[in-house]
Amino acid sequence: MESRLNELEAKISLAEDLLDAVNRTVYRQQQQIERLQQEVRVLSQQSQDAAPAEAVNLNDEIPPHY
Repeated sequence: MESRLNELEAKISLAEDLLDAVNRTVYRQQQQIERLQQEVRVLSQQSQDAAPAEAVNLNDEIPPHY
């Protein structure tokens, strides 16, 4: 009975260690996701700021070979 109890305690300890590792990984991934979302917002804003004010009609453009 005692060896079975020791085995269960060892398994629980290992499970707790694995759970802590998973929690740390999820936390790091969430931080990275939040940084990437912020970068996407900045790049989107920069893209909008760099876009021409008027839409260019490609039919009005003269091809370069003329």
